[in-house]
Amino acid sequence: MGITNSNKVINMDRIGCDGSLRVTLALTAAPDIVSHPTDIVLVLDCSGSMAGAPLASMKEGAKTFIDIIEEATDGAMDGQIGSGSRIGIVSFAESASVDAQLITSVDTLKAAVDSLSAGGSTNHADAFATATELFNPPSGNAKVMVMFTDGNTTAGIPPAPVAAAARAQGIIIYCIGLVGADGVDVDTLNDWATDPDATHVAVTPDAADLEALFAQLAANISNPGATNLVIDEIVTSDFEITSITPPAKGTASMLDARSLRWTIHQLGVTASESATLEFFVRHVGQTPGTKLINESITYSDTEGNVVTFPEPTVVVECDVVVYPEECPLPVDVAVEGCSDAVVVDASDTYLESQGRIIQLDVTIKNVCPYKRVALAVILTEVDENGLEYQRGMKTLTIPAHNYPSCRDVLVKCIKFVVPEDLDVSGGPVGAMCNQRNFRARFIAHNIDTDYRCCESTVTL
Repeated sequence: MGITNSNKVINMDRIGCDGSLRVTLALTAAPDIVSHPTDIVLVLDCSGSMAGAPLASMKEGAKTFIDIIEEATDGAMDGQIGSGSRIGIVSFAESASVDAQLITSVDTLKAAVDSLSAGGSTNHADAFATATELFNPPSGNAKVMVMFTDGNTTAGIPPAPVAAAARAQGIIIYCIGLVGADGVDVDTLNDWATDPDATHVAVTPDAADLEALFAQLAANISNPGATNLVIDEIVTSDFEITSITPPAKGTASMLDARSLRWTIHQLGVTASESATLEFFVRHVGQTPGTKLINESITYSDTEGNVVTFPEPTVVVECDVVVYPEECPLPVDVAVEGCSDAVVVDASDTYLESQGRIIQLDVTIKNVCPYKRVALAVILTEVDENGLEYQRGMKTLTIPAHNYPSCRDVLVKCIKFVVPEDLDVSGGPVGAMCNQRNFRARFIAHNIDTDYRCCESTVTL
């Protein structure tokens, strides 16, 4: 069967500006369908939300699936599925029905698909139960069920126990989801599908992609198991790879801060087999927004399996950062050739008494858009008796931000110079580098408000 599924998922949909997340790559492979005949049941959602383009795309996808399996089983488009494999069709809406038993006639299967129409609610439990019955009486063939749906359950009993019972009978369940009018709960699809979830579930928001999803699954089912697998992953410049969890199958290593390689000697050669790789990335970019995780990911193996991985995105939320004080302008100095000395006119520098530089960062909470903030910073030094001595005060105007909601504003690099001759913290008199104890107080309020004086009229 070759690579029967591939996936890439992340564990968070939004992170902070320097946040981290876990990325999971997953593959499933199974033996050749010619030497390992397989019974496949296509379970197709025909509820009311499928009307129109979704139903048409699903039909084309299902027929493409049948064509690929037909050619793979006997090497010819002769109208028959060969080598002992069979395909059945189950459709469902408010209830499920068998549109084609497990058969080999391609024309009969396609006619069953073409006859489908949309209408009614969605009963997944009856769909799983009806499809499971198609595998009785049991044969020596491998058993595969491909569940396609575009919405959540709206009729019948809970489907999860019915799907679990099918898996317990050795049926491999794949789920293809279309984000339709009723929505698709990916966690529910993961619950129905054969483990690991990441390798047995594929979801698309575009009906036009359905034919490609069906085709990829069918093509991979028809190939042999994979050998000498190599997966090269490069993350975008907004991220860097921080660590890799050693995989149970194969080996993985970082090539540099943004790339890794995962190699597997063989997968699914004698039985259906899955492999996953987890690695962690951290956002290192400077801008917020919706970010792609991977710049590129490539796959190769000896059998020539065609594998594509999703391209997950994460929303990066960065705090507003304000630098209220600019750093001093530098003086450029160049030493040319073999010069032993250089004389530089550094212009004017105003002498401060010897002391410490204290640099403070503070986060102002819940600053709403288009509101400037007045910030005062009061610095005192505390002596050994707890008395405080003024060491400085600064007042700053924090510019307004234009994000759509209130958010925290990080104010960085508020600097105070504290001379050593003012040391009251209790160390040896005249000594350098004594420990000095300070207290910083912050006062912040909005400058821009909608307050106005209201004229009042007093009537006697």
